[in-house]
Amino acid sequence: MQEHWSSGRWVEPVPSRMHFSDGSGFEVGGTSVRFSRPLFHGIEYSTMGWVIATIIEYGGKKLIHTSDLQGPNIEDHAQWIIEEDPDILILDGPATYLLGHLLSRTNLDRAINNLIRIIRESAPDLIIYDHHLLRDPLYREHTTKVWETADDMHVRIMTAAEYNGLVPVVLRSGDSNV
Repeated sequence: MQEHWSSGRWVEPVPSRMHFSDGSGFEVGGTSVRFSRPLFHGIEYSTMGWVIATIIEYGGKKLIHTSDLQGPNIEDHAQWIIEEDPDILILDGPATYLLGHLLSRTNLDRAINNLIRIIRESAPDLIIYDHHLLRDPLYREHTTKVWETADDMHVRIMTAAEYNGLVPVVLRSGDSNV
């Protein structure tokens, strides 16, 4: 099936002003911006399709934004992150709010173990958890091993809200958006 999806363009015709980012990149001044090859959106062969991660390098530092890998659930995606060796990793966590419905315990464990492996083998300076994970007020309880491993390895891990000095919306008491 992967050969089928990799075999051609899926947007036809492609206007000349449109460029596919898959596996490409560019430089502006001293900043390099690269895009990953298409990565599964969640688990292998997800019906939700593919996503593209972004890699930004400047001044000897590297940031990766994983887009929508949901964990990462897939070991190959974790290996790719490890090989990229980012200083900052912006990672959408597993969709723990869907645990038991669209997220199995097996795939949650995969996501947790893959991030623990990234922390141990790559040791980014900072991991910012966002997106799916922050829809669940119990996100820390579901991912306790990740937070403990990060602490043991002296890797800062926080949510995007915490990075900005805020309490995550899902944890705010009395917030009508929760």
